[in-house]
Amino acid sequence: MVDHVGAASRPDFRTKPSLRGEQVLLRPVTVDDVPALMPMLLDAEVSRLTGNHSDGVPDESKILTWYGSRRAQDDRLDLAVVEVATGSVVGEVVLNEWDPGNESCNFRICLVPGTYGSGLGTEAARLVVGYGFERLGLHRISLEVYAFNARARRAYEKVGFVAEGVLRDALLWEGDRVDATVMSILAPEWFEHGGHPETTGHTSA
Repeated sequence: MVDHVGAASRPDFRTKPSLRGEQVLLRPVTVDDVPALMPMLLDAEVSRLTGNHSDGVPDESKILTWYGSRRAQDDRLDLAVVEVATGSVVGEVVLNEWDPGNESCNFRICLVPGTYGSGLGTEAARLVVGYGFERLGLHRISLEVYAFNARARRAYEKVGFVAEGVLRDALLWEGDRVDATVMSILAPEWFEHGGHPETTGHTSA
């Protein structure tokens, strides 16, 4: 395990790491990954799970520009999720919404349809969350998950995210109002269990 970065240090988001686990490799996302990620960006179920209200087909030129600019960002981290067994790009993980005053970031992950349930997302989350605490010196990493996305919530809990509260009716989706649960993990918790809360008895509320 690498040393914890001091709280006074500014996170080095400009360095885009490669992080390897047993099932996945996280590496800097590039414009060349867009064809592999397009099924994720076009999928209706992904839009529902992420609460993305965008109408119509995404503008591919804007998507190419977006992914082509990720390496230059110095206030966020965007990494491609690569399945080690196949070498295929199967999604992305992001640390964004950096709050320098509170040493915190938001976390999100999205996978290509057909790759769910194999543990890829859980391992990818552990890798990038660990990097956030151990190398970037963050104190808090948070996320929001909608009530109908129980599968994602279970994966977050396996990594050590703890439910903090509910944003009532946070999403209006096809006439239904859906709650969102705010979850977070703190640096002291990570350094205690390393993304495996079951080893210390930590469970989400």
